[in-house]
Amino acid sequence: MKSIVVTGVSTGIGHGTADELCRRGFRVFGSVRTEEDAARLQHTFGDNFTPLVFDVTDVDAIGRAAATVQDQMDEDGLFGLVNNAGISVPGPLSALPPDTLRRHFEINVVGVLHMVQAFLPLLRKTTAGRPGRIVNISSVSGRIAYPFMGAYAASKHALEALSDSLRRELLIYGVDVIVIQPGSIDTPIWDKAAPLRTRFEGTDYHPVLKRMNLSDERRTALPVSAVTRRIVDALVLPRPKTRYVIPDRLFRFWLLPRWLPDRWLDRAIDRLLKFQKVRDDIERR
Repeated sequence: MKSIVVTGVSTGIGHGTADELCRRGFRVFGSVRTEEDAARLQHTFGDNFTPLVFDVTDVDAIGRAAATVQDQMDEDGLFGLVNNAGISVPGPLSALPPDTLRRHFEINVVGVLHMVQAFLPLLRKTTAGRPGRIVNISSVSGRIAYPFMGAYAASKHALEALSDSLRRELLIYGVDVIVIQPGSIDTPIWDKAAPLRTRFEGTDYHPVLKRMNLSDERRTALPVSAVTRRIVDALVLPRPKTRYVIPDRLFRFWLLPRWLPDRWLDRAIDRLLKFQKVRDDIERR
């Protein structure tokens, strides 16, 4: 049975990925942060699933998890590693605590490196006629940085660069690295972003933030299955792409922002968010 490690499987994309892979007959080792989640998911996914309890910022715990996987695989190699665990805390950079930015990088970037270094020996072993593959879950924010998503976008830009360097360095082992770039996906991460409208009261951005309706944005978000299909493709296709882009609105949030000159896009965002009204209010003070 082919084995795959997936991080952050308690909810969202990770949960959907573990579910899909188990249904397809893979053996999934999924990371969670609590014993309660481990027991719940073991019951949900059945015998094809093995929970691993660790945080991607804990190097020692990751090392123990890698040893556990190795012990349960005998001489087989690891078919894939899906680095999904991540956080997204929105807010204007000028008012965001620096520790929030630091935590994005610790989880979304350094955590990926911890996982790669710990599981690379297992990925280098040949399984089903080839070495294993690494699939990194990035975002369209890894290429386009919108207002109030600066910390998340910065970490995903870094993950894109990390993935490119890894893909080229790991050519010596035949271990491929594929990036998945989803747009807005309907996951519980939206619930964590809800306090955005009240968190920055007292800042110049509050009038803009309180006008935002995250419920409207969530209604246009894609289902998790749109991402899990591409993750499976990245793992099993004979010649996968280096990147799979899954934008929720292809023209508006992917093609147009990448075609427009920077200053044009800046002006479009300025009008969309009605920043002129904010500037007028600031000048009247």
